[in-house]
Amino acid sequence: MAEISHALRRSRLAKLQDFLAARRGVLTDYLSAVSGSAGRLVFSLIYFIALANALTIPEFGLFATASAAGVMLSRLLAFGFVSSVYRIATVRPRLIGTFTAGFLLLSVLSLPLLTLASWGAYALFFSASMPVGIFAVVIAAEALLGRPAELVMIVNNGMGKFGRAALLGIIGAAVRAAAAVAFIAMPQADLAGWAWTYLAANAVSLVIGVVFFFPRQRLVLRTRLYLKRLLDAIWVAGAEVLFYLQMELDKLLVLALGGAELAGIYAIIMRLVDLTGIPVRAFSMMLVQRLMRTPDMLASLGARAGIEGGIFAVSTLALAALGLILHFFPMALGRNVAEAAPLIMLALAVPGLRNLVEYQAELLFGRGQMGLRAINLAMLAIAKAALLTWLLAAAIDAEVLVLALNGVFAALYLLSALATYSMLKLPSKSV
Repeated sequence: MAEISHALRRSRLAKLQDFLAARRGVLTDYLSAVSGSAGRLVFSLIYFIALANALTIPEFGLFATASAAGVMLSRLLAFGFVSSVYRIATVRPRLIGTFTAGFLLLSVLSLPLLTLASWGAYALFFSASMPVGIFAVVIAAEALLGRPAELVMIVNNGMGKFGRAALLGIIGAAVRAAAAVAFIAMPQADLAGWAWTYLAANAVSLVIGVVFFFPRQRLVLRTRLYLKRLLDAIWVAGAEVLFYLQMELDKLLVLALGGAELAGIYAIIMRLVDLTGIPVRAFSMMLVQRLMRTPDMLASLGARAGIEGGIFAVSTLALAALGLILHFFPMALGRNVAEAAPLIMLALAVPGLRNLVEYQAELLFGRGQMGLRAINLAMLAIAKAALLTWLLAAAIDAEVLVLALNGVFAALYLLSALATYSMLKLPSKSV
């Protein structure tokens, strides 16, 4: 019996070793990506603490909202051709130089559209609270500098160089953190001064990325190749704008309907929620790459439920840990953050639900279902706008608003899950 038991243990150990060996490459790639997320998390936290306490709460709310608008509008750059560069980097990396040339050409051609959309966003949400010059600087920092810097990371991830992409992410976060810390000592420590400092920090990050991290390939224009993918890229641009609209619409509505003070408190809460999503995005990115190669990998209900349960649990535990720290040490992140600290535990379910909606949108991207993804995101944006407008019109205070967000994001998650998994039954589109 002892010999049989020993043989069984050896058999199980051998199976475990075989299992880990077969997935060693995936595990190594994931650890590389997560290491970048951990580094970015540390510097993003330093950046947040420095900036949230250097600016007044209303100024922080204005900047956070303008930055969110800039991230959303940056998806119009090059008419969404970033997605085509990413796909080429994933499956045909020898064409990166050709598609990068296309990105640069389309970026120039898209500037009138980007300018017009930016003016519309300013007139609708910011004209009563923020000078147009400051808004323009923030949009330029996000769209003209931040988005190309993001492209460098995307290309490295597409090529499977997760360590290099992670290092670039850490450098970018470190540059912004250093800028925020230095900003505290500047004589003009106001919103205008920070807008220009932020622009300079993004410029430094872009230069570092292009010089040291972008593949060395000759830029060759082949307009015929771009035209074949332009319609798909435009679908992606529309879907990305809708994605960030439904993700960031709450900040815009709080500013427009609740004023800069409430927007500042709300922005602090949601920034802390955002930080919990940084480690989850590394996992989502790698999963999407696998979906591009094996579209049917999520056919099992158990696989879907396991992945979603893990994302929700990690996100919720991260915010709960942060909330407990701030409960016992409310000044740990500075004076301004301390004002919002009591509200953090009220939003306990928000990060998990929010990250799941983001994950589900990426599933459709990975399967090439761009039109369906755009429809899904448009539906979510409309639903979120309706729910938040109804809440804010009731003249509720910050505490009730944050608590009600759990219900809002639960409703959005259910809508997203129903639409996404219905769409996954349709055939995947080839890369």
